[in-house]
Amino acid sequence: MDRPPRRPPALDDAALERAALDYLGRYAASTGQLRRVLQRRIRRALQAGAEVDVEAVEARITALLDRMAKSKLLDDAQFAEMRIAGLARRGRSTRAIRVKLREAGIDETVAADALSLYGGAPGTDPDRAAAIRLARRRRLGPFRAEADRAAHRMRDLAALARAGFAPGLCRVVIDAPDVAALEASED
Repeated sequence: MDRPPRRPPALDDAALERAALDYLGRYAASTGQLRRVLQRRIRRALQAGAEVDVEAVEARITALLDRMAKSKLLDDAQFAEMRIAGLARRGRSTRAIRVKLREAGIDETVAADALSLYGGAPGTDPDRAAAIRLARRRRLGPFRAEADRAAHRMRDLAALARAGFAPGLCRVVIDAPDVAALEASED
């Protein structure tokens, strides 16, 4: 059976605001992410054959995002802090966190400010703590059964390297004699 053609999405101010609020009601989003969501509506309208003044709709989207930022419905700094905390808990490196923030459309200065808050306690290396969390979670290096450690050393090093950790840090974590020595050297 043939489907009737899809009706193009509405692109007036009220429809854009409704779409933005619906999205923010479901997901935490940065300004860049919400902009991409609203821009998809433009593409869908064009694909459905609607005549769209893209520049005018882009200007309305920008105005809507500015209003939402002023009213604190959108706060890139708060989003970045929340995203950093979640990624750090999962054992992501600072490098990987920067990439994720860039993908979310977070400005470099906002990302740098949020990452400076993430630093943790003075004298501690956040990447080292994250590498240990990842090794613990994935049972790498000293968290692996002693009999299997030598056979899986290169695989464990590669897992930490793919997660964005520096090669020297990967070796320190994977080659630690045991969990107690690794955690003691963390202080």
